[in-house]
Amino acid sequence: MGRLVIASAAACLVCFAQTPARAQAPTAPPTCDAPEFRAFDFWVGDWDLDFDAAPGVLGHASNRITKDEYGPCVIAEHFELPATRYKGGSYSIYDRNARVWRQSWVDNQGGVFNLVGGPVSGQPYVFELRTNGPAGPGGKIMRMIWQDVTPDSLTWHWQAQQPDGSWKDNWVLRYKRHKAGA
Repeated sequence: MGRLVIASAAACLVCFAQTPARAQAPTAPPTCDAPEFRAFDFWVGDWDLDFDAAPGVLGHASNRITKDEYGPCVIAEHFELPATRYKGGSYSIYDRNARVWRQSWVDNQGGVFNLVGGPVSGQPYVFELRTNGPAGPGGKIMRMIWQDVTPDSLTWHWQAQQPDGSWKDNWVLRYKRHKAGA
């Protein structure tokens, strides 16, 4: 009987030795204060947007960009186009391993885009995020460009790559920082 108890105990010890250690308490989140993590901080805030909806017709939208939902590493976007009830949102983060920005977009019309990119080298305040592959109408490669960035305004372009490699604007939004009471 003693050998059976010792054999059972030994078997249990082998099982426990092969069992992965229990999960440890999560470590403190990494800081995201290096310059590359702050490249899109200009976008954070409440924005009033306008765009050319049709010849002679000005469209309006709003966009709330935050960094507080998931801490300072994640930029969250909340876009609304009230006239059409269109709503969408994205999460953007700097991928420190790949050294690129990544953004995932979803909307209430079933749209989904995954984009990758970041600041365009040598072009101050020009930023580009591209789809990883065909997306949008006809499987075209799409991209977003932020430019003419000031503390209170910027211009955003949603563009499609043309067969000759050039880019064509599909939608241009003019951002103005929302003023309280406006």
